[in-house]
Amino acid sequence: MLFNSYEFLFAFLPVALAGFFLLGSVSRVWAIRWIIVASLIFYALWRPLNVLIIGPSIFINYALARSLQHLGQEGKVRSSRVVLMLGIAFNVAFLGYFKYANFLAGAVNDAFGVGLVLERIILPLGISFITFQKIAFLIDVQARRVTTFTVQDYCLFVLFFPQLIAGPIVHYREMMPQFRLAPCKPDPEHLAVGLTLILFGLFKKVVLADGIAPLVSGIYDGAGAAGAVSLLPAWMAAIGFTLQIYFDFSGYTDMALGTARCMGIRFPPNFNSPLKASNIIDFWMRWHMTLTRFLTAYVYNPLALSLTRRRMASGRPGFVGRSATMGAFLSLLVFPTLVTMVVSGVWHGADYLFIAWGFVHGVYLTVNHGWRLVVRRLWPDRGLYDRIMRPAGVVLTFVCVAAAMVLFRSPTVQSAVVLLKGLFGGFGVALPAPLYDRLGRLPEWVQSAGPTEVLGAYYEFKPLFLWIVGLGAIVFACPNTLQLLAPYEPALGFRTGWRAPGLGGRELVWRPTLIWVIVMSIVAFVVALHLGGKSEFLYWQF
Repeated sequence: MLFNSYEFLFAFLPVALAGFFLLGSVSRVWAIRWIIVASLIFYALWRPLNVLIIGPSIFINYALARSLQHLGQEGKVRSSRVVLMLGIAFNVAFLGYFKYANFLAGAVNDAFGVGLVLERIILPLGISFITFQKIAFLIDVQARRVTTFTVQDYCLFVLFFPQLIAGPIVHYREMMPQFRLAPCKPDPEHLAVGLTLILFGLFKKVVLADGIAPLVSGIYDGAGAAGAVSLLPAWMAAIGFTLQIYFDFSGYTDMALGTARCMGIRFPPNFNSPLKASNIIDFWMRWHMTLTRFLTAYVYNPLALSLTRRRMASGRPGFVGRSATMGAFLSLLVFPTLVTMVVSGVWHGADYLFIAWGFVHGVYLTVNHGWRLVVRRLWPDRGLYDRIMRPAGVVLTFVCVAAAMVLFRSPTVQSAVVLLKGLFGGFGVALPAPLYDRLGRLPEWVQSAGPTEVLGAYYEFKPLFLWIVGLGAIVFACPNTLQLLAPYEPALGFRTGWRAPGLGGRELVWRPTLIWVIVMSIVAFVVALHLGGKSEFLYWQF
């Protein structure tokens, strides 16, 4: 069931909230049980078989967590580590079979031509998010960060429907205290903030992301067949999809935050204007923030720590700021970063292109870290550096992110190669016919620089150009929804305001006032005109 569907918005969500509040007025325990049942129904409505597949995994993880809890209480550290390794291996194998078995078989066929038969495997919805959350829970129990839990609490943590399919990836210790304190009764502020987030999220998805999607898809779908995409359409495809997935994922995140907030629950922030980042490290601190947090805590840090201990045990120097050696930089920062980002790519999808996308971002990050080590020597005036390089960094980061998105979006390796070659001018400079006819002598100069052609019908230049300009203006000139709602803590711990004068010199933030009621009513009306299409959130496929 999609968040942007009639069934969710006008049937499931109202019934789920009504049951939660009605039962909450009688018994908090039954209100929580109602949400667990509603979450199972939400998951089953997509495909009933999903519950039968994911259910045993949930209970096996619960049993493993109980075992870790008892071993921790008895002080059996070595045994608990063995159980933890078994738990992680089980979850990785579970995810690997359903998501990667056919990919691995295909890779073996491609490499050795052995003719392995590919099976038809049903991929449980949101399996990547659910698996990562279960792994994090096991690690937290083994580390004694979680010491007490019940079956009901565990099921609520794993199945809570607002974050069940596409995150955010949350920790038990940041969610369960909220559930224990939740009033389970209607609260005007929670409902107002929650519904506002839902409306903003819907607008981003069904109006903005879905609006540009067909124009972007035309170039990606035509790239493989055409065999050549020139400079201009290649960059418009890269930038167009970057903006599409930006508003798609931002819209989903807002809806997840809003749905939970209606029940008085705050999720951690997961999306905070990443395209405004001035470097790629900052980008990953803003894009899918809970995934970055998970990968850093459970992949990068353990790997870097283990490598550091081995290196120091062998008498070689560690990684110490400016005095770091090249060997330490490569082994203690570059290698863990590349591994972590390849894991991120594999997590996103079972495809060579996702692996390549993760690797490219790993390269970006290592270059950024290397630059940070040398820039203080090359440019000691930090004030001048920030004034010049911060805006330049925003442009460079955006260009790098958009170029890598070609790997993320392309349907085939062939189309990705065509588009990437086009980004670097490998197929010349192509101009749309109306623009070509109005540029006077410029086409002669362009022709002298390389091959020039008039674009075919598959490429709608003017509407895509206008969409890119419009969405780009929203991204870079407007506050995001977290900033607009900052006085009401729309996400867990997010209280940073966006200080900018609005009408009458007032701060531009959301308030429960008549003006904002009118604004949100207009947003709701526009959203209603665009509902009903078959459009999934892009991150639901992971």
